[in-house]
Amino acid sequence: MLWTGLSKYSNLGLLIIRVGLGVAFVLHGMGMFKGGEETLRNVGAAMANFGIPGGYYAFGVMAGLTQMIGGLLLVLGAFFRPACLMLLWVMTVALIMHLRHGDSFMVYSHAMEAWTVFLGLLLIGPGKISVDGK
Repeated sequence: MLWTGLSKYSNLGLLIIRVGLGVAFVLHGMGMFKGGEETLRNVGAAMANFGIPGGYYAFGVMAGLTQMIGGLLLVLGAFFRPACLMLLWVMTVALIMHLRHGDSFMVYSHAMEAWTVFLGLLLIGPGKISVDGK
């Protein structure tokens, strides 16, 4: 009985998740650009796991922009499902890269956790306290 009353705050809960996760991804994407060309190339090199032999700088830029713009869209709850889908793809690439490299769970857990959250948010939607919810 104590917990059932909290369901009336589900939209506030979604807002908290969106803002916290969105800000984290904006900052993570910005960090890629602060790392410079080498960092962006290293990020983009994850596409080698899909048989793509080059263009890694461009793929790194796309990943960084996706995280920055996608994170901002999460915060706003605008174009929410497309943003979740794009971020889900970036996390899919990251997760596959880590698994192919034989990284430990402690290394790939962030990508796996974010992948799970973006899939869930894609299905749930942004909630009423959002641009899309208005």
